[in-house]
Amino acid sequence: MDNQTKIHIKNLNLHIGKQQILKDINVQIPKNKITVILGPSGCGKTTLLKSLNRLTDIYPDIKVEGSIEIDGQDILKVKKRDVTDIRKKMGLLSQRPYPLPMSIYKNITYGLKISGRRRKRFLNKRVEHYLKQASLWDEVKDRLKDPASALSIGQQQRLCLARGLAVDPEIILADEPTSALDPVSSQAIEEKFVELKERYTIVMVTHVLRQARRIADHVVFMYLGEVVEQGSAEEVFGNPKEERTKAYLRGAFN
Repeated sequence: MDNQTKIHIKNLNLHIGKQQILKDINVQIPKNKITVILGPSGCGKTTLLKSLNRLTDIYPDIKVEGSIEIDGQDILKVKKRDVTDIRKKMGLLSQRPYPLPMSIYKNITYGLKISGRRRKRFLNKRVEHYLKQASLWDEVKDRLKDPASALSIGQQQRLCLARGLAVDPEIILADEPTSALDPVSSQAIEEKFVELKERYTIVMVTHVLRQARRIADHVVFMYLGEVVEQGSAEEVFGNPKEERTKAYLRGAFN
């Protein structure tokens, strides 16, 4: 694995029961870039994303073959009891925000306390730091004891981003993170990702072509469980090689 590659997926096949969801996936995801996994609904994008932190383990009857190397370590060979350590490297944003049923403050400190960091002064500084990273501090600094559920949905998604960052991940996984948000909140998340890629590797699933064009550095285009084309955003959007990619970019199917 070269120094520019954070994640290297080789010959990945995934079956759930008799159904094959991912077919011979070979992908290299670069460090400190925004990689967008793009394609129509039902093409395997989310399953591929979940494979990166072994969330696919929750499915019954799952069979996975191949390898997923993160910094050279094949996470598919990691024993189940050690998967938590893999997931600590990754912050996860879902389609809808799922703040913990507690205060804004405790949402951020929850992961910190689990890892043994409990001093009040330290926690206060960390809460401010991560809320600022998620561009939420100014909006909530006077209401940290309020329940997270009192926030707007856009604010909740930024809180979930702050909570994910608080465990010091190396990778941010985002599964259509703006699909439930209004345009202003969506723009805030997009702008934050562009800023955060200096420190994190970001892998984002979307089926919104306009969004991918706005923020992607690297693109993986999927169709029916296969990777059809991948490369820099400039290459894939400006000069696609595959006919199915060209058709998708023309809006022939979605």
